[in-house]
Amino acid sequence: MTQSMTGFSRAIVATDSVSVTIEMRSVNNRYLDVQIRCPEILRSQDAAWRQKIAKQISRGKVDVTVRTDLLEKGGSLQLDRGRLEELQTALTQVATQFPNAPAPDQLALLMAPGVIAGNTTEESVWIAAGTDALNQALNELVDSRKEEGQKLEGLIRKRCEIFRQYLTNYRGALPQLQEIHRQRLLDRIQQLAAQPDAKRLEEELVYSAQKTDVDEELDRLDAHLAAIEVAIAGKLPCGRRLDFLMQELNREANTLASKSAALTTTQTAVEFKVIIEQMREQIQNIE
Repeated sequence: MTQSMTGFSRAIVATDSVSVTIEMRSVNNRYLDVQIRCPEILRSQDAAWRQKIAKQISRGKVDVTVRTDLLEKGGSLQLDRGRLEELQTALTQVATQFPNAPAPDQLALLMAPGVIAGNTTEESVWIAAGTDALNQALNELVDSRKEEGQKLEGLIRKRCEIFRQYLTNYRGALPQLQEIHRQRLLDRIQQLAAQPDAKRLEEELVYSAQKTDVDEELDRLDAHLAAIEVAIAGKLPCGRRLDFLMQELNREANTLASKSAALTTTQTAVEFKVIIEQMREQIQNIE
């Protein structure tokens, strides 16, 4: 499954009394790293939300920002009369000890801690709204990552096709190039004054052919390209597997370059490495 590690989502859930806004951003990361910033009223949901995110996302750095708002229509003010009586008793004692001190006005009394409060909203209301907002934001984030992943998959498939075309051309030209290389060796030997031993000459030609034989490397390149197709068509996250396959492709391309006996094959090996690097850059963003 080709899913990008880059994405963004935003969800707002409002009830009669509260509103919860959740924004989620994700970028590429070697492992899953979830950072949740939320008000204290929803802090108890941290572990549950992390588990929920981990069920749908396996890699990437995910930042979750939560904002809570108490709506006006659910926020009528109430006086805590018990708290107000305690404050009155305290003020009476202060006035007795400091008779010349000015008394606080009504607004100052209302602003004293605990005297006035909004219509209290139960924690369960915040949790329900927050969980709903998280579900919406998480689903949208996953959809965003999948959409980006489809684009990356298209780019990788296209480069695999180009790679296969170079590979086919390489195979087609190989017999002629090997014959040219063999003839070049014979010409050099004939330029020598000494007459070579026929058996020894044949051994040297066989050894030279073995040094430039790349059939095994070409077969492995074919196998790795097939493995890439299987990985991106599967249902499991494939980023790590694709990254490993890029290392293997690069290893075979290096071997081809070291065994190259002609300029054309050297250039093809270089093209292989360029394509591999292009795919590697895209794969760094795949989950």
